[in-house]
Amino acid sequence: MASIVFRYLTVLVFSLCLMGFFSPPTLAAGSPPLLNSELNPQTQTMDLAIDSFLDSIPANYYAIRTPAALKKRLDDAKTTLVDVREVKEYQAGHIPGAINIPLRTLSHNLAQIPPDRKVIFYCSTGYRSAMAMMALNLLGYENVLAFSPSFTGWQAAGEAIAKA
Repeated sequence: MASIVFRYLTVLVFSLCLMGFFSPPTLAAGSPPLLNSELNPQTQTMDLAIDSFLDSIPANYYAIRTPAALKKRLDDAKTTLVDVREVKEYQAGHIPGAINIPLRTLSHNLAQIPPDRKVIFYCSTGYRSAMAMMALNLLGYENVLAFSPSFTGWQAAGEAIAKA
């Protein structure tokens, strides 16, 4: 039961983020900014709900936060690294060992991702990999993670880059 509730909350928070609900332009559009949360009790309630949700997520539950941690995970032969960027981005450079399944084609290429393997997604900035991770998690995949520094973080760390 807790797993189902957690999944629904995950979908809710990701959906709100994807719709730009938490972005400053959206919050400021059409109304004066509320600088004091006491002026808007709903803001306080939302802040508490978000804090409670984020506090309930175990440390490193969904994300791999460093290139060193990713390398360690990739030592496991039962791990699939998936680059969800577009083909041209992948061809220009990618993390060695990654397969390319662009996010927009993920649902048509699920056969390339066996459910019994560990799956790690990455993209350029973390946006597409978060969506891919959430989608597979909702489809019942249990070992799905995202490399949150993404390709940009991998490059910045001076790690090896493969080209197709």
